[in-house]
Amino acid sequence: MTAHSWRFYRAGGVDQVLLETSDDLRNLASLDQKLWVALACPTKGLELDEKMLALIDADGDHRIRAPEVLGAVDFVCRLLREPSDILTARGPLALAALREDTAEGRAALASARIILAGLGKAQATAITVADVSDQAKVFADMPFNGDGIVTEASTEDAAAQATIKDAVASVGGDLDRSGKDGVSLARLDTFFAACAAYSAWSARAEAEAATLLPLGADGTAAAVAAVDAVRAKVGDFFARVRFADFDARALGTLNGTDAEVATLSARLLSAGCGEAEAFPLAHVEPGRALPLTDGVNPAWSARVAALRDAAVTPLLGARASITPAEWDTIEARLAPYSAWQAGKAGAEVAALGAARVNELLAGDTRAVVAALIAKDEERRADAEAIAHVERLVRYHAGLGTLLRNFVNFSDFYGRAEKAVFQAGKVYFDQRSCELVVAVQDAGRHGSMAGLSGAYLAYLDCVRRHDGLKVQVCAAVTDGDSGNLMVGRNGLFYDRQGRDYDATITKLVSNPISLREAFWAPYVKGLRMIEDFVAKRAAAADAKSDALVAGAAEKAANSDKTDAAAPPPAPAKIDIGTVAALGVAVGGIMAALGGILQAVFGLGMWMPLGLVGMLLLISGPSVFIAALKLRKRNIGPILDADGWALNTQARVNIPFGRSLTQLAVLPAGAQRDLRDPFAQKRSPVPYVIGGVALVGAVLFFVLRAGLIPGVSLPKAMMPEAPAAVEGAAAAPAAPAAPAAPAAPAP
Repeated sequence: MTAHSWRFYRAGGVDQVLLETSDDLRNLASLDQKLWVALACPTKGLELDEKMLALIDADGDHRIRAPEVLGAVDFVCRLLREPSDILTARGPLALAALREDTAEGRAALASARIILAGLGKAQATAITVADVSDQAKVFADMPFNGDGIVTEASTEDAAAQATIKDAVASVGGDLDRSGKDGVSLARLDTFFAACAAYSAWSARAEAEAATLLPLGADGTAAAVAAVDAVRAKVGDFFARVRFADFDARALGTLNGTDAEVATLSARLLSAGCGEAEAFPLAHVEPGRALPLTDGVNPAWSARVAALRDAAVTPLLGARASITPAEWDTIEARLAPYSAWQAGKAGAEVAALGAARVNELLAGDTRAVVAALIAKDEERRADAEAIAHVERLVRYHAGLGTLLRNFVNFSDFYGRAEKAVFQAGKVYFDQRSCELVVAVQDAGRHGSMAGLSGAYLAYLDCVRRHDGLKVQVCAAVTDGDSGNLMVGRNGLFYDRQGRDYDATITKLVSNPISLREAFWAPYVKGLRMIEDFVAKRAAAADAKSDALVAGAAEKAANSDKTDAAAPPPAPAKIDIGTVAALGVAVGGIMAALGGILQAVFGLGMWMPLGLVGMLLLISGPSVFIAALKLRKRNIGPILDADGWALNTQARVNIPFGRSLTQLAVLPAGAQRDLRDPFAQKRSPVPYVIGGVALVGAVLFFVLRAGLIPGVSLPKAMMPEAPAAVEGAAAAPAAPAAPAAPAAPAP
């Protein structure tokens, strides 16, 4: 079999595969995954249909990996005549596009027609995402939809409907595909098991009525409730009485201390005396019985009266008080009922009552409902075919976009469409940035994204009127960073067009452009001078303040000392600062003079000298920035958001300019350069600078002898070069004739 022939294009510094034809998609599994741009991506934070991503995410781990992408592509290839339709899809899925040569394709086509018919669109020739989005609407009129759950609408049998209703009310329901609560077979079994347990438990009341219900069902329940309401307090009263029998000295403490009574008397007491609940039920005395009428703590009188009427009188007869032994008798008579209630089974169905529970157990409604569930299960294949239609329609609308941002990055580098990871656009500092990604994990992002080599700005974006918040990271790929700082505000637009207030919270510094790199040495030099002068001025100001403070202190204490010399006035000018500035200016002028001398000494090559001087200063900065910008890529930025990028995906200088747009006046705009608030500048610095420049130029022109007949004083001219050793000596001047000798005497 001949291997598939692939086509590639170059973008981002790597070769990327072109996906153009149906055969490309059918053979995608054979393409070496080392040639894919990405191997995994998250399901959150992407500008894609989240339901589609959830369908692709087969294992539900909120990540999409290459095998899952291949599974989605295979699904499309099995159901569509031309799978390449997903690469250019912009509208609904035409029914004619589904395959009819396979059973799976025919089932999907039939299900699509069922869906459209259920929506009142039986004549439609295409199906949209909106048509399949509301599954409850699709299955609303289907009594059996293959999910193994039946609702009251699944049958017309009144008894079965009542059973389903009682089961949902008692043990909860299962959500049917129609959006209604129903019961599955497991839920039905749970319901009838609870019914059986409750029936067996309630049957004990009839078999052991004399023991369990000494006062009848309602009377015994009321008696137990009355006893439970005061049980702890009655036990406390009889314990205090027994202690008083043991030691009468404790009576004052057992009935409440004087301090407690004083505190209570200082309050505004209510009719029920709820503030006195902590005091005993009645006044404690040795051997005293618990009164049931007179002398009862007002805070407990109503509950003690209920005990008397509901338990004491029915069980022991009418009486005004009870002893500890009588109290024990009451508890013993009611204990079996309490134990029976504690062992209550099938409480979930207790609200139905024993009669209804027994009716359900005696009838055949369980078998009827179970048969309905089995019938629903028989439609599972049809229902899954309908679910396949939703999957196919969503894949048709969005799978192609995922492939263009996963197998290759054609959307990102093609610039016709935004990439799915681009969250929107940020405006700040007279520029807009389009390479903006949502930050899912700020800590991870901050530690990784800086490795991309891009200048990054992290921004917190908030819509205060509706509370929406998002954190984004914007790559600044053109312009300069001179006016960027933490705290600056801007505006963020998400992909839906919603605007947010954006505030810079963090900056990751990297080169932005060659323009910035060219001027960087000069900017750094000026900042160094400014910092130096500012530090010296601050030091001088501090010294001056110290002198003034010292003088003021001496003046304030002058009456305590003898006539002292007046304090010296603080120096107005810091001599050290002046000297330092003089040295700095002298050094700068000396360096400038040397440079100008070398440049003007070039004669007609002087322009090249100026260019060379600029290259000497700015060249290293530009060269280093160019190397870094050449390696700038979005790999670490996306990896920090959960992607598994398979390549660097570089953002070179030209591409970076397209991702960050600087402020430019529109074509045809007219400018009025008159600024009524422009700073008025003195001409003196310009005159001095001009004179100095003309003087320097004239000096070097005369020094070089470029003007015939005009020269500098000899002392300012350059010295003649020394004679070269070994050169021929100049001929000596002729000697004068010797004088005639004087005659001899």
